Amino acid sequence: MSVRAAIHDDIPELLRLREILADRMAQDGSYPVDGDWRRAYADSLTERLGSDDTAVYVVDAPSGGLVACGMGLIFERFPGPSLPDGRYGYIQGMTTDPGHRRRGHSRAIMSRLMEWYRGSRIQRVDLHATSDGEPLYREFGFVDDGHHYPSLTWRDPS
Repeated sequence: MSVRAAIHDDIPELLRLREILADRMAQDGSYPVDGDWRRAYADSLTERLGSDDTAVYVVDAPSGGLVACGMGLIFERFPGPSLPDGRYGYIQGMTTDPGHRRRGHSRAIMSRLMEWYRGSRIQRVDLHATSDGEPLYREFGFVDDGHHYPSLTWRDPS
């Protein structure tokens, strides 16, 4: 299996895979799926593909299209004791088409993402896991945060 960097021609397939993930996350009770996100998602991919702070890796389907994808982002906040340079990573969009699961595609993409983070000297990477993906992420060393401060999120109620 070959993992490669995504190109702009992959955006329709990346959107299709993201829809699969959104449906799966809704099953886990994460949030309701809203149809207004698709155009913004495609526009953001168009803008960010190839930038230094974004890595999008894919696996091609033998018959065309994509079977899996995963995205890594690098963000910057103010440096502090636990993050001396202020940079951290976030993995999102890890998705495998249901007809191609359990063949190592996500594992191969995670390996590439973690290589990219190490090469970028990122010392902390966060993600949110579906119940399906959690065992894989734990294999890569992801653990519960374990900090005394809770992870809280605010969403605009409108």
